Amino acid sequence: MKATPFTEKHIALGAKMAPFAGYNMPISYTGINDEHAAVRKNAGVFDVSHMGEFILKGENALDLIQRVTSNDASKLKAGQAQYSCLPNDNGGIIDDLLVYCIEENKTYMLVVNASNIEKDWNAISRFNDKDVEMHNISEKTALLAVQGPAATRIIQSLTDLDVLNLKYYTFAKGRFAGVDNVLISATGYTGAGGVEIYFEDKDDDASKIWDAIFEAGAEAGIKPVGLGARDTLRLEMGYCLYGNDIDDNTSPLEAGLGWITRFTKEFNGRAIIEQQKAAGVERKLVGFEMIDKGIPRQGYEIKDHTGATIGHVTSGTQSPSFGKAIGLGYVSTAFASIDTPVFIKVRDKLLQAKVVKLPFA
Repeated sequence: MKATPFTEKHIALGAKMAPFAGYNMPISYTGINDEHAAVRKNAGVFDVSHMGEFILKGENALDLIQRVTSNDASKLKAGQAQYSCLPNDNGGIIDDLLVYCIEENKTYMLVVNASNIEKDWNAISRFNDKDVEMHNISEKTALLAVQGPAATRIIQSLTDLDVLNLKYYTFAKGRFAGVDNVLISATGYTGAGGVEIYFEDKDDDASKIWDAIFEAGAEAGIKPVGLGARDTLRLEMGYCLYGNDIDDNTSPLEAGLGWITRFTKEFNGRAIIEQQKAAGVERKLVGFEMIDKGIPRQGYEIKDHTGATIGHVTSGTQSPSFGKAIGLGYVSTAFASIDTPVFIKVRDKLLQAKVVKLPFA
């Protein structure tokens, strides 16, 4: 099992550790609800160094990205980032990812899910017939997400970069906590604001940056946060988790990701996805909240009032923010409208729920 540059920090803080995507990762420190509330109301720090990072360079780098991703990366200027996905030959999703434009038309960084690093690398390499320079920098890249309404105020004292006014899905590179060549982006997976901080894991830089962030945020009460709260935070926002809500057998249109699917360019799987758009999809990913008491879990069947199966749950939890059970799941399109009553099969019981608008409220 792999360690991140911060694994010893997590263990020293008493984190509950568990394997995730081949890494020994912190699940929680003081408890998921406590850490969740810290991010929603104040600030928390996530170690997400297990994520994958690829650098694509050269005059054909943009062309390669355009052919393998669904969104239109040609719109990116230097310092801008974009959410996208890698469609497969059948219109399914190999992975969802972020595209960072380091130098327009020349240098890009792709940030992919930890469990898909090798799969994504192979999928992109397959289309690299124009000698685009590709570097997998995942192993040497450290990544911390500092999330929450107080996050940027806390870390502003550690850099000359203007992180307070960093616009959503933009980034800046510079010196941070005494470390050079740090990339700070106004992205995240919580919906609570904040930044993600990328830097090379060398010398003692990881420890230096971790300690500086917690020292700067001590008075404000910044907390370390594990993957447990990361999941409840993203689910409240209706953000997809690869392997749960999207995978090789779900299309962007089924998953509600039509907004990152641009038919103004050619990309792998386009023809099939375009056919789906014309004909309409047979199922859709929806958010739902429980009316009856019970927690929906991945794989539970979703039924209509007659007991007929209309879909399945992909993610579910008891929402710490709203005090109710919520979930995501695929249902037949006829049942995807807001306020449609549905039933979740929990053990041998059918518990009532209803389709709701995302994000949850």
